[in-house]
Order: sequence, then structure tokens, then C-alpha cells
Amino acid sequence: MFGHQQDEHHDDNAPLVHDDVSAFTPAEPIDNPAASPIVGAPADDNSSFGAPADLPQTTVTPAEPVQPTETAVEEPTAAGNDDLLAIKQSALQELSPLVGHLEQSPEEKFRTTMMMIQASDDHSLVKAAYEAASQISDEKARAQALLDVVNEINYFTQHNAG
Repeated sequence: MFGHQQDEHHDDNAPLVHDDVSAFTPAEPIDNPAASPIVGAPADDNSSFGAPADLPQTTVTPAEPVQPTETAVEEPTAAGNDDLLAIKQSALQELSPLVGHLEQSPEEKFRTTMMMIQASDDHSLVKAAYEAASQISDEKARAQALLDVVNEINYFTQHNAG
């Protein structure tokens, strides 16, 4: 770009930074204001970039890399966690009888049931997840769903045994 060789490691998404300001300056000074790149702009030293003389001229310097700073992350309090867990339990209890009213494909019904199983550790929902998985028409998706059911059963049987 601008008659300079392009670096072979150039990143097209990187911001353009040009260290050679002379590439932007006219080769010859503009003596005639009418010939200025901006009509009516005076042709003095401040207009080498076509900027009006009353605007301050700035020099672009490469930015220094920004170093990541550590931000304070507030840890949830035990009381806050207890409140969230109580809301979660209430929502799951209210959701259980309503899930059947949702218009969902077998795959969506399976995912919803698995989410409820994992959120509540309620193994009584495994049969509903298995039935939903069995109704999935896509063989690859059905195979994955059935594998997920087996993994949940393994979790409950190992969790209860230990």
C-alpha cells in the first residue's frame, strides 16, 4: 500500500498504522489555495493532509499493547447461593408438571428432560428422558441421546454406590 512493500506477515484485520508520514504529504507544496485537496482550505503547513488551518494537527503514534488488569470478581456469598438454590428448586418443582404442556420435538423434549435431571439430580426423570430419546428420528442424534441416558444412569448408580 502507498508504494511500500507489504510485510508478508501482515494481518488484514489489524488496524492500519503507517510510520512514514511522508507517504501522506504532497510531493510539492501547494502554492495555490484553489488547488488544495479541500476546496477553500488554505495551503499552508497545517494543510499538508488537507486539514483546515484552524484544526490542531495530530501525530499518530503506534499504540502500546494493553496489559490485562485483574478485576475484582465478587464471590457469591453463601446466603446468596442459598437463595439461588432455593429459587432453582422452586422453579424445577413448578416446571415438572408443566413440561408436558410444552410443544417440543422429541430432541427438544430430551434436552429439557436431561437439563432437569442434571439440575435436580432427580433419577425418576431418567425414564422420560429415555422415552424422548427413543422417539428422535435422526439416528445419529438418537444414538447420542441414548448414550447420554446411559451416562446419567451410570452417574446415579455410581453416585449412590459410593
